Amino acid sequence: MSAAKISIKPNNHRIYQCPNNKKLELLTKIIEQNSDEDILIVCSREVEALVENLNNTTVKVVEDRELVKEKELRSSFLISYDMPIEAIVYMERISRADNKACMLLDESEQKALHSIEMLLGRAIKQEIMEGFEYPKKAEKLSDRPTRKKLSKEEIQEIAKKRYESSTREKPKFDSEKDSRDGDKRVKRDFKSDGKKDDKWAKKRPAPKTTGKKISIKARKEKKED
Repeated sequence: MSAAKISIKPNNHRIYQCPNNKKLELLTKIIEQNSDEDILIVCSREVEALVENLNNTTVKVVEDRELVKEKELRSSFLISYDMPIEAIVYMERISRADNKACMLLDESEQKALHSIEMLLGRAIKQEIMEGFEYPKKAEKLSDRPTRKKLSKEEIQEIAKKRYESSTREKPKFDSEKDSRDGDKRVKRDFKSDGKKDDKWAKKRPAPKTTGKKISIKARKEKKED
């Protein structure tokens, strides 16, 4: 079924958001508001139960399988009570509408609407009648604790304390640790490899160099006989 065979104008094509448990009530209201129209109601299943609960002999209710068989069945206003099994079936439905068409859509059926709009080549305008809105979803409570809202005076006081804290003179610390060994000051510094830096190694007194000891007697010249 191509979109070219759809005779109704886009402005006369509607989706009415409605929970499943309120569809019968909304359907009755739409029928009353369009009593001068030749109305045809189409559903995908349970047509007998719908006819019984509707209790209206002025409108005709058919199932999708019956609609396909009756090729000449048409109406000025076609109402889809639910979402059909396939998108192409919906195209068959609205091709039987001469003037207007609408569908009652539960929130769970919204995802299937995309494939219908793709075949149709445009989005279908959605409306909400008062009293037939989707139920509001409960907001998820965050696990994070809520922050207390501060007054202007409290914010100014916090800012003042932060400023005073940042402007205080910080104590100065020597970057190097000094250790004392007696009266000598020893500075130590270790490299990343764990070895001492010779620059700061402890200075030790140089060892005293002593020459070879020679006996005084050996230095005296022997007298010639």
